[in-house]
Amino acid sequence: MTTTVITGAGGGIGRAIATELADRGHRVVVTDVDLAAAEATVAQLSTQHVADHWARRLDVRDPRAAATVAEEVDAAHGLDAWVNNAGISAMVPFLDVEPAQVERTLSINLAAVFTCGQAAARVIARRGGGRIVNIASMAGKQGRVPYLSDYVASKFGVIGLTQAMAFELAEVGIRVNSVCPGYVATPMQDRELIWEASLRDTTTEAVRDLYLRDTPLRRLEEPRDVAKVVAFLLSDDAEFITGEAIAVNGGAFMD
Repeated sequence: MTTTVITGAGGGIGRAIATELADRGHRVVVTDVDLAAAEATVAQLSTQHVADHWARRLDVRDPRAAATVAEEVDAAHGLDAWVNNAGISAMVPFLDVEPAQVERTLSINLAAVFTCGQAAARVIARRGGGRIVNIASMAGKQGRVPYLSDYVASKFGVIGLTQAMAFELAEVGIRVNSVCPGYVATPMQDRELIWEASLRDTTTEAVRDLYLRDTPLRRLEEPRDVAKVVAFLLSDDAEFITGEAIAVNGGAFMD
């Protein structure tokens, strides 16, 4: 049985990933800075394959906490896979972004992927190999994203870091890939719709229509669309894929 840790899985894409993996037979360790949210995710996971999914509080900015989770999970069940999903955003024009915002965005969206990736890889390497998936973004492949300059920088960094991790960790049997979602219908996107509507002096409905027009498949992405691709990358079907940034965006950005 595969045991997988997911960061930022108290809601949104992270919760969808946890749900999909549990449905496919993974033992899931749900982590979030909000323990109650993590516990709520665990409470709705399928127990058809395993009865002991876990919830753990984890501030991904704390390398020692990440290492503790990795070691604890490995000691109990063996750590096979890790999904770096935790992330934040805030929409502000480039000239108005404060240094504190840049620091916070980079610390959670990029630096934490680095340190959590280290914590996971150190443990997984001892087991002879496994998988790591980093959640990046369509905004990690193009800078044509308004009011999200610090977010764009962080997600470009995640894609580059994924390649560097994949190159070095291949020799210890760890595959590392990233997934790049587009306009995903989550609470984060709900906040962004409000912010962008205000910045554009329009309505949230108009901004949502803009997202739809930008997507050839003509619907907003659902969290499960992302989760299914993560599940594929963690499976043996992807055993010869590493260092990739898989676009899951309905054609909103094609590379």
